[in-house]
Amino acid sequence: MIDRPRPRFALGRTVATPAALAALENAGQQAIEFLWRHHLGDWGTVDDEDRQANEDALQHGGRLMSVYETKQGTPLWIITEADRSATTVLLPEDY
Repeated sequence: MIDRPRPRFALGRTVATPAALAALENAGQQAIEFLWRHHLGDWGTVDDEDRQANEDALQHGGRLMSVYETKQGTPLWIITEADRSATTVLLPEDY
């Protein structure tokens, strides 16, 4: 039996901003590859303080945030709400 990585939290409803979708299309990528990493707890390029904040949020509740880059070098954020009701894929300027 293969041991597959398991999601660490619920994503809730997933949405993306038009700008994020355009950036992904321009890079020839799909949101799912970044959503899956986020879902598994791969926070991307967040700093150590934000990485620890995410780990704390998994234990005690709180917002989760990951930062990635598309193949074109465009920063991409993924934020899951503290209540796990929704996850948004967005660009920093969309925030």
